[in-house]
Amino acid sequence: MGVKALGYVVIETAQPEKWDEFLTQVAGVMRAPHAADGAAQYRIDQRPFRFRIEHGTREWFAAAAYEVADKAELTKLAEAIRNAGRPVADLTAQEAELRGVDAGFRTSDPAGNGLEFYCGDSTTNVPFLSPQGVPNFITGDMGMGHAVFSAPDFDATVAFYCDVVGFRQSDMPRFNLFGPEGPSMGFAFLHADNGRHHSIAFGEGPVPPSGAVHIMLEYPDLIEVGKAHDRMKQLGYPESATLGRHYNDETTGFYVQTPGGFDMEIGYDSLVIDPESWVTTRHEGISIWGHEWAWQKAMKEAQS
Repeated sequence: MGVKALGYVVIETAQPEKWDEFLTQVAGVMRAPHAADGAAQYRIDQRPFRFRIEHGTREWFAAAAYEVADKAELTKLAEAIRNAGRPVADLTAQEAELRGVDAGFRTSDPAGNGLEFYCGDSTTNVPFLSPQGVPNFITGDMGMGHAVFSAPDFDATVAFYCDVVGFRQSDMPRFNLFGPEGPSMGFAFLHADNGRHHSIAFGEGPVPPSGAVHIMLEYPDLIEVGKAHDRMKQLGYPESATLGRHYNDETTGFYVQTPGGFDMEIGYDSLVIDPESWVTTRHEGISIWGHEWAWQKAMKEAQS
């Protein structure tokens, strides 16, 4: 297939100091040296960075960056995306060096969600050391975690990721988020060439002002998830969904709103699949237990 995993994310912000607090004090990730162009960088493992925070004028999820196998796959993918009518802009040599990759390009899906694809990743010999004592994050061949977007033209977006890019379907449900009488919404959970249940996902709906729905980091155990939950409360960050366990990827965790307006899922014990033999599922519910969403709480309060 060629798409290996989610490698890093690029975030634009007018408040880099708030992102620094959130990432180091809530999520427990490690500061890395700033990039040569001034962007702040943060680590969760031996990759030089997983978060690239660019100082700008807005709060915006700029791109989810996915690694492909090699330059031949990168060239083939760029051509396929161009032929599908999406814009492709090659990274300059300087941009590739800043990202610690051999080569790459920028593009977007049919909904306009920002993407980067690259090949030739790099590592650092500097040990990972969390300021909050998180011993490690679950990464390796499964990459950074996953990114979730919205897509107004759902079918076209599914076709783009599956037929053009080469992701494969893990779970393709329709959820009635507003009860049995409300409209159902299509969702797509797609896996790359690794054991993570989904490296990208999206729901049927308008693109939010933040540019993304959420990103997910996987922690080693429930203790680290609980400690992160305490830090979220202590520092006053909004809880977007209470602790719960998902049906499809079996992740146990909670959601917190980031300074960028989208959420971060902080979870553990995610399902590991065989990407070659996995058969697409269609779950009827989002969570086995828990996960009361902030909007659900607000609706209850408005009705009381």
